Amino acid sequence: MPYALGIDVGGTFTDAVASDGAGRIVSAKTPTTPPNREIGVMKAIEDLAGELGIGVGELLAQTDYIAHGTTASINALVQGEVADVGLIATKGHRDAIYIMNAEGRTLGRSAHEIQDTLRQRKPAPLIPKYRALEVTERIDHAGNVLVPLDEDEVRRVAQSLVDQGVEAIAVCLLWSFKNPAHEQRIRELVHEIAPDLYVTLSCEVSPRIREFSRTSTTIMNAQVGPKLRTYLLPLQEQLEEGGLRGPLLVMQSEGGTITADRAPEHAITTIGSVLSGGVIGGMRLAEQLGHRNVITTDVGGTTFLAGLIVDGEPVMAPGSIVNQFPINAATIRVHTIGSGGGALVSVDAGGNLRLGPQSAEAVPGPACYGNGGTRPTNTDANLVLGILSERGLLGGRKPLRMDLAREAIRVHVAEPLGLTVDEAAIAIHEVQNAQASDLLRRSVVQAGYDPRDFVAYAFGGAGPAHCAGYCHDLGVREVVVPLGPVASAFSAYGLAASDVALSAELSDPSSFPVGRAVLEAHFDRLEADLRRALDRQKVKFHDVKLYREVDLRYSMQVTELATAVPDGELTDDTGDEVLERFEQQYERINGSGAGYREAGVQAITYRVRAKAGLGFPVALPEVPQAASEDPAEALAGERNVCLDSRRGFATTPVYDYARLRAGHVLRGPAIVEVPTTVVVVPDGVTGRVDRLGNLVLRYQGGQPS
Repeated sequence: MPYALGIDVGGTFTDAVASDGAGRIVSAKTPTTPPNREIGVMKAIEDLAGELGIGVGELLAQTDYIAHGTTASINALVQGEVADVGLIATKGHRDAIYIMNAEGRTLGRSAHEIQDTLRQRKPAPLIPKYRALEVTERIDHAGNVLVPLDEDEVRRVAQSLVDQGVEAIAVCLLWSFKNPAHEQRIRELVHEIAPDLYVTLSCEVSPRIREFSRTSTTIMNAQVGPKLRTYLLPLQEQLEEGGLRGPLLVMQSEGGTITADRAPEHAITTIGSVLSGGVIGGMRLAEQLGHRNVITTDVGGTTFLAGLIVDGEPVMAPGSIVNQFPINAATIRVHTIGSGGGALVSVDAGGNLRLGPQSAEAVPGPACYGNGGTRPTNTDANLVLGILSERGLLGGRKPLRMDLAREAIRVHVAEPLGLTVDEAAIAIHEVQNAQASDLLRRSVVQAGYDPRDFVAYAFGGAGPAHCAGYCHDLGVREVVVPLGPVASAFSAYGLAASDVALSAELSDPSSFPVGRAVLEAHFDRLEADLRRALDRQKVKFHDVKLYREVDLRYSMQVTELATAVPDGELTDDTGDEVLERFEQQYERINGSGAGYREAGVQAITYRVRAKAGLGFPVALPEVPQAASEDPAEALAGERNVCLDSRRGFATTPVYDYARLRAGHVLRGPAIVEVPTTVVVVPDGVTGRVDRLGNLVLRYQGGQPS
């Protein structure tokens, strides 16, 4: 029987899901094993095989594909554990990466931080200046060669970087996105000197106008590419030696996968791979439940993530920012804060309670894990409040220490604030909910949407414990907690259910609308590039869908909006139709009447995204129907739990999710225990189990009271 596997390597846990395509899905959760994360991956696969009652070799031999999401790339960038990189730039333009387009102090900063001018700082440079070298060449804005490439100079520069011991070279020349010939020749010359050296070209990684962002993207791709290669290729070999016949696929930021042997070449596209899995899982679940607009919320061990699905599709962004440097890579728009279950709690000098962004991670973990951690976390607070049982997680394989949790909270929070341990724990719980709620509100409202038009999905190890709280004042219609076979491995389910996704783009700044001939020339070229790239994936596709868009802006503005181009044959009216879509989108985000066509509109970058289906059904199966609404058959006991600072501790029923059936109704307060998480149903909230085993939470009156 064939299988599809999804493996989500997070900062704290590695989650895995296996589906046989015939309605059976099993999941597994195991601690992540840094720095050798492949150990945790293989352990997760071993656990999946155990759930299926077969051997690891048999599972791998019958696996059509493994879709893998990893934090390796983003963690390397954030923590600075990257390869030593050299840069080759056009003579006279090396310093673009250091000048940072005069926006380096504010990139990626909140409005509050931008206003605090005295505290603004430029980040440390991506590479030292002695490793940023120049060569003589010049191509103009139309792609014409004005000054030929000085190949002898290239050889000298490349040899200098090799002698410095660089692990990779990034090449970013002026106007190379219009004519890549000089960049391509530089790679050939470098490989004459060092055949195995990792070389990345801006014309391949980021063929987009704006020198600073293009250079930073290319450098960061070179920084993470070699390390991703040294992780993925041995993992692929280990899996193949174990019997894997299908491909190892790697999730990208834009919500689709790429084969592992191609991923290191485009390493920068994998920085949001784990972030994207939950949104794709939400999209697949929404298809089954008939939801069009969804807020996906994922509270893992390290972070809280929020994404949007609008009209059945994830909301996308043309790029992102890491460490105040821009990255030109299409991505699912995911907002994140360091506020997960393992977020460290502290009291600052002003007596304010702080939660995150630092995390206890898998090692040493929260204090209650008993692995040497001494600082309190959100997980420790939930244990003290009775939300978590001392029996622990992973079906009792991870018992929790109440004494260690209470001591950590006493020393680091309760005594500094003059509170009891219980009071400090509920404060931590409520701060977590407030931080998550603030992020959700910004994510939805700033994108120009009304939260009341959305359903929220809550998953991850800690999401179900907090979702009723952080969704309380948003006005969403309902909150869906996936409790079927995927439970807190929902992001891994999203990986298994994903498509292969690639994109191609080109920049051609001009006034808009443009004629049909221009649109046809650009999109025909991009679509041809994508089809060749799909052929190189060496994967059998069920179908291929292409999505066209163009980045538009009003003249003299500095940011663009990605605007969809209609499917089908392009006509003389297509440009005007795209312009109408741009103005509608602009006014939805910025307010009615904000558009001003008389200022003129400019097209900057054209883009085509391809989604290629793998043809493997990964739908969640239906669960048995209950005889009545009464969930008494699922009652596992009761314990003293505090879910509200005003009501304090109260005896609360605890239900076993494995015994819940479709149609059961839980009325809060209640706790639902899952081997890898718990669901909190507060007072005034009703939870109904749907046909897929999800627990659907509704507030009194259908919305927050």
